[in-house]
Amino acid sequence: MLSTLTRLAATAALTLGLALPASAFDTRASSAFILDQGTDTILLAKNADQPLPPASMSKLMTLYVAFEALRDGHLTLDTRLPVSQHAMSYGGSTMFLDTTDRVRVEDLLRGIIVLSGNDACAVIAEALSPDGTEAGFARYMTQRAQELGMTSSVFKNSNGWPADGHVMSMRDLALLARHIIEDFPQYYPMFAETEFAFDGRAPQNKRNRNPLLALNIGADGLKTGHTQEAGYGLVGSAVQGDRRVIFVISGIETERGRAEEAESIVNWAFRQFSRATVIQAGTVVAEAQVWMGAESEVGLVPTKDVELLLPVLGGNAVKAEVVFNGPFEAPVAQGEERGRLILRPEGLPEIEVPLVTDRAVPAAGFLQRVQTVASLLLKRLGETS
Repeated sequence: MLSTLTRLAATAALTLGLALPASAFDTRASSAFILDQGTDTILLAKNADQPLPPASMSKLMTLYVAFEALRDGHLTLDTRLPVSQHAMSYGGSTMFLDTTDRVRVEDLLRGIIVLSGNDACAVIAEALSPDGTEAGFARYMTQRAQELGMTSSVFKNSNGWPADGHVMSMRDLALLARHIIEDFPQYYPMFAETEFAFDGRAPQNKRNRNPLLALNIGADGLKTGHTQEAGYGLVGSAVQGDRRVIFVISGIETERGRAEEAESIVNWAFRQFSRATVIQAGTVVAEAQVWMGAESEVGLVPTKDVELLLPVLGGNAVKAEVVFNGPFEAPVAQGEERGRLILRPEGLPEIEVPLVTDRAVPAAGFLQRVQTVASLLLKRLGETS
């Protein structure tokens, strides 16, 4: 088989006037990560892979494991769980549970999401722990996080109570938020609830602390966090039109500063960028030669529309190229992944799109193969003469 690395400049295939690089968002957070979910575009990454104390934002991992247990039938929303002395002993933000309670799982979930209940997390943890302890559940959380691709997360408890070695990165928290949104849409509306008055026990702790929910900017989740060490943080998400933005901030000095920063991020992400389809599914972006085939070339196409998130101002074209190993040896099947389209919008990370063959190319017949070999030999003889 003939094999050479072929790189084709494909800039000419993208004739749509696109965009100049956007100005980077100047965040006051010590660490931050902003993602456009639909296009997988990272809009900002500041100390995004640094493991940091996540405070109550790590409760999202407890919730994810609980949602998995509901999906797999290990719990139901009506299951009632006992409250241990250990769970009751937690301070900070709680549901004010005591050892006489047997609490419905649905109430515990709202107690975690809306009220940020440290005790509620411990009740869920002990119910689902492999060894019945919160520490055992934390070890399982760490294992499950690794399996989900959260490589900078280690849990020592279920609720983010300050503990040595209990850390997450901003990128991990954004990935976790995305998993919750995409994997469990049936439970995600709970994150937009602004109030939960459990049993009338804690009128001073019945409102969701997410500062974005009341602003009418599309915010619908997910979790705030605060400790003296971590500062004020937020895992947030908002939808406007056909776009969803997920963001994580940490290390804000004040609660008011967190609210102002979160609102600014949402406004910036939606106002400064727009979504554009630059290539439609099935459009031939390159032709690859086929060796010993019934046809001499085959088209390479994306299987779905190629959408980019681009700054709204300016008019530069996106730089792009197609990369594949060619020529291809016949026979070639339709739909084989044989190349990549690499897009490089200015000021944003490059994007790779798989390309597949647009049709089948069978092997050439005997006479055609003889003619191909003869032509190649004559060409080589001419080059050496």
